[in-house]
Amino acid sequence: MGMHNSASGHRRVGPIDRHFFVGLMLMLTMAGCATPQRSQTLYPVSEADGLVATGYAVIASQRGETAAQQRLMAIKASKLDAYRSLAEQLYGQYVNATGTMVDMSVTDDHLKSRVEGVIYGARVVSITPVGEETYETKLAVPQSTVDELVRNYLQTPSAGR
Repeated sequence: MGMHNSASGHRRVGPIDRHFFVGLMLMLTMAGCATPQRSQTLYPVSEADGLVATGYAVIASQRGETAAQQRLMAIKASKLDAYRSLAEQLYGQYVNATGTMVDMSVTDDHLKSRVEGVIYGARVVSITPVGEETYETKLAVPQSTVDELVRNYLQTPSAGR
């Protein structure tokens, strides 16, 4: 299995590579997640949690007429960011990069990425204010659900787009 070239020239990740990638992302995520001192964990993270993802949102960047509305929107935005992180860990990320060189000098460089997938079974581990300006939300998906999501994804005709 491993990397495959499709007719369109895109590289696809095989099932063995996908499991390796999910495991690697889990290790990187867990190693890089520092818990702020003011964190209030709603549910403890256990070994049964297959994936843990963290999302962030800046309060001042949110729409709202009052500070309270902006804070509520930041909580929602941080949760969506955590869901995006879960989808990246489960399904990978499609990256499209282009560059232009003129006279051996890069004149134009574009990078786009996207992720797409269905996430269910996630639970909120914590919602934490980070300083006065940001909210952090952690979500966890049990390993049994991760296995089911990956199995369902691999059975779809468009898997590995």
